[in-house]
Amino acid sequence: MPVRRARTALVIAAALLPLTACGSGQQDRGQDEPQAASAKGFPYTVENCGVKTTFTKAPERALPMNQHATEVLLELGLAKSVTGTAYLDDKVLPKYAADYAKIPVVAEEYPSKEKLLAADPDFVYGGYASAFDAKQGRSREDLAKSGIRTRLNIEYCTKGSSAVDDIYREVAETGRTFGVGERADTWVAAAKKTVADTEARLKGVRPVSVFAYDSGDKTASTTGGKGIANEMITRAGGRNVMADVPKSFTDASWEQVVTRKPDVIMIIDYGSTTVEQKKKRLLEDPALQDVPAVRNKKFAVMPLSELVVGVRAPAAIERLARQLHPELAK
Repeated sequence: MPVRRARTALVIAAALLPLTACGSGQQDRGQDEPQAASAKGFPYTVENCGVKTTFTKAPERALPMNQHATEVLLELGLAKSVTGTAYLDDKVLPKYAADYAKIPVVAEEYPSKEKLLAADPDFVYGGYASAFDAKQGRSREDLAKSGIRTRLNIEYCTKGSSAVDDIYREVAETGRTFGVGERADTWVAAAKKTVADTEARLKGVRPVSVFAYDSGDKTASTTGGKGIANEMITRAGGRNVMADVPKSFTDASWEQVVTRKPDVIMIIDYGSTTVEQKKKRLLEDPALQDVPAVRNKKFAVMPLSELVVGVRAPAAIERLARQLHPELAK
């Protein structure tokens, strides 16, 4: 997945809060146009992962480089401002299907710099840090030299904040960038209610222990104690058995899985190996037969696209909670 490549090769209206730098404070080179307030909400200045940008009008030709970045724009009703998309990780949700069908796919994965420039965007939106790969000529600084503004999902630049709060900020800042701040605020309010309602239903429920299984045979690729996946497990009434590892993603030995005895295994639906194939691998491993989740066939399934700082996450927390605590559905 893109985040893995970046790692291994490697959102509450935020405008009402002080915007703090996530990095070095690099100045965006594309902001030397007049500062006239040409529309409601402009000029708008935002500091995103160390890049400070002032917008005097909304971007008109946005190129989101990852699916969850695309979905933020579509959720905010900005399909007409999207000139292309790239890197589809998962199935397109029915609510976005009509808009997706009208948007050119610039590349199945990341476009080369040449293909990116040929799409003529005035704004590039990266969902993962790997979207702005300097070795491929796609760094934010390089794109700024071509007059292209950029944004990186704040999951990859904030420190110590709640990942779910990052969702609210991500949507709020993106909404203001495109001049639809009120629309973004409406979405944030509804998302916060969804999360709060789930929390209320879980009041008094004993957390169940959870092991997240992405892939792997000799070892298991899983989620550690950082990042949104870990927080989603917690907010859904679970306890990540690998939360003591201070990483968003990590590898676990099968011995650790046996020792930590998870009640539920959350299978991450991603990649060429199907969910059923992953279940079969777990159920048929003799070493795992005494693991409660395997012995009792207790599995939850979450698509990768729901375990990122994007618009699917609030509803996904509720869905995961119902899988971890079936009694909630009664």
